[in-house]
Amino acid sequence: MTNVLIYGAGAIGSFMGYLFSEINGSNRPTIENVALLGRESHIQRIKKIGLRINFQEGSELFKFQHCFSNLDDLKESEFTPSIIIICVKTYSLSKVCDEIKASGMLTGKLKSATFILLMNGMGNRELFDLESCTIHEGLTSIGVVFSEDGLIELKGRGKTVFEDVIEAGIKEFIEARFDEKGFEIEFASDFTNQQWNKLFANAVINPITALTREKNGIVRSLELEYVVENIIEECMSVAEKEGYLFDKADVLESIFFIVSKTFMNTSSMLQDVLNIRQTEIESINGYVVRLADKHAISVPVNKTLFALIRVM
Repeated sequence: MTNVLIYGAGAIGSFMGYLFSEINGSNRPTIENVALLGRESHIQRIKKIGLRINFQEGSELFKFQHCFSNLDDLKESEFTPSIIIICVKTYSLSKVCDEIKASGMLTGKLKSATFILLMNGMGNRELFDLESCTIHEGLTSIGVVFSEDGLIELKGRGKTVFEDVIEAGIKEFIEARFDEKGFEIEFASDFTNQQWNKLFANAVINPITALTREKNGIVRSLELEYVVENIIEECMSVAEKEGYLFDKADVLESIFFIVSKTFMNTSSMLQDVLNIRQTEIESINGYVVRLADKHAISVPVNKTLFALIRVM
């Protein structure tokens, strides 16, 4: 049995706990191979009752044997992960890195673990500077909403993509878990290109929905056509300076396909704004702005969106 720690068991993290679990049959036994580490009130609810997931087909309850609200709890437990999935918000990544270093477990319980950053935005690997560790990245378009402690809702069955350089045994394990639960997965040799494509979509959908307080479908408004095209043109100009070329028509088609599949979804940035939480704008449009400054090119639309979200 392959042990997996989900570090950051919020909406996506909790759902990944289900996806990485080794469970068979319909009686839903207690999950032993996946540990959840997250906010205390959420974790306590899962310990007491279980994690309830509302699928489109109905609701199911999953019990987890191992649940932690901090690294000290993990350190004192018998659970030793071989894979650690980091699902925190990008602005928390440096803090998480420092906490892991300070725990002393990198020379003990976490010494042989493989870390996978499954997060929005770009530039995450540079922030997660655990030099002696094996670190990979992934991204997901699965839509999950955190409804309340102990309850998450699946809103969209998007694809999850991982770097192709992940070790063969881990790839086989991940692929088996996703396949048995019916979720699409890919190990991409062009992972950075896929990151850019995800960034393009996030740079459009997230700030527009957060500022308008509307669901994803608002992106297709005719009044926003000029704005959307300018966001993409600016992002592509930055990507080109970094050595990555994209076709504008293909990028727009991809974004509009995502919007059509998530028309009634509430974006993660809008959820953050509505719940008065810090957003991930720094690693999305902010990332574009920083690279534009590095290459001395102008990105006025992205810079405006970045500033407006920061003010909010």
